[in-house]
Amino acid sequence: MPEAVDGPPVAEAARRAVEAVWRIESARIVAALTRYTGDFALAEDVAQEAVAEALVAWTRDGTPNDPVGWLLATGRRRAIDAFRRASALGERYAVLGAELSDGGFTAGASAVPTAPQELPWDPDRVDDDVLALMFTACHPVLSPEARVALTLRVVAGLSSEEIARAFLVPTPTVQARITRAKKTITAARVPFELPPAEERPARLGAVLSVLYVIFTEGSTATTGDDLLRPDVAYEAVRLARTVVALLPAEPEPHGLLALFELTAARFPARTGPDGEAVLLEDQDRRLWDRSAIRRGLAALGRAAALGRGLGPYGLQAAIAACHAAAPSVAETDWERIVLLYEALGRVAPSPVVELNRAVAVAMASGPHEALTLVDDLLASGRLSGSHLLPSVRGELLLRLGRGAEARTELELAARLCNNAPERAVLLRKLADLD
Repeated sequence: MPEAVDGPPVAEAARRAVEAVWRIESARIVAALTRYTGDFALAEDVAQEAVAEALVAWTRDGTPNDPVGWLLATGRRRAIDAFRRASALGERYAVLGAELSDGGFTAGASAVPTAPQELPWDPDRVDDDVLALMFTACHPVLSPEARVALTLRVVAGLSSEEIARAFLVPTPTVQARITRAKKTITAARVPFELPPAEERPARLGAVLSVLYVIFTEGSTATTGDDLLRPDVAYEAVRLARTVVALLPAEPEPHGLLALFELTAARFPARTGPDGEAVLLEDQDRRLWDRSAIRRGLAALGRAAALGRGLGPYGLQAAIAACHAAAPSVAETDWERIVLLYEALGRVAPSPVVELNRAVAVAMASGPHEALTLVDDLLASGRLSGSHLLPSVRGELLLRLGRGAEARTELELAARLCNNAPERAVLLRKLADLD
């Protein structure tokens, strides 16, 4: 949302009110305006204009009794202005203009709907609107980077600056991605609607994958000085809860939410007082968030109870549940984790899954068998350029007493790692070899 200028306390109060409403209701506002205008890009633009206008009007007139209604009415008016400017849409403008005149909204802070038929949205359609917004922002015509940026912007309500900070990219880059994404959606004539039932599983996968990317970046930052970005991760948790609420009969959203909750439960123990990374074996498990673990286990139980088997996210959540239940690394059920990774490798094969399975095999059966798996992965070249493979290989070589080879691998991992706390862990291991 637009930045507010510094000012007296009343301006600060208005800014806080606008931010609070936008943070909670932005998805519903943009969704309702999209359904109203039939134009996704226009809806997002006029919603932003309404927020900018609110910063001024609410400072002058006070916060309205129905702030969401005020923003929607203003957004509708800005949309009509846009239609007016676009003379080709004159006929539609006339229809919308007549509706607005009958509706009685004004620009002042006291403007509120006065009759049920004048409500800015149909309450029975709100959930479908938000879900349609998610499917639109995560449409396959967009690149993965564009889907993430657009979802955080229009569904989560984050500003371009906030998204740029979260992903450590320049703000103009984020702005360009969002602009291109909206143009692409318009050019591809992507409809603002829920996809047909037969297309939803595949399209739902795109929505969940975007949330997974967002959470993963928040739980282990790819670059920068911080290991965690909790604000990014918790935004993904919030959006996952929304998807679960909208699609309660689908197992994978429950599985994804379970994975998020169980992973986030460990956040308090994953960093030390100075932000340093704390490895799993060194974490104080008393710091793990037990409420989050309970929520995660409950979500995992709901995914399993739907009777269609666990998908990729549910299986990852089941692995996280093994860790959550264990009193220590040594007492973790590594054999079950190996089996879960084997199942995950069948339904969602990837080199990262294979690497994680190798780690679990090392814990369950010893480093020899695990090193064979890692060497096969190395020979395939599928994780070249990632610090993860040499990091794991170096650790296995250490356990096998092959210090010189381990040093070479850990030095390579440290060079490839772009996250400062993770790199510090690797450097500490190297120092211990001296």
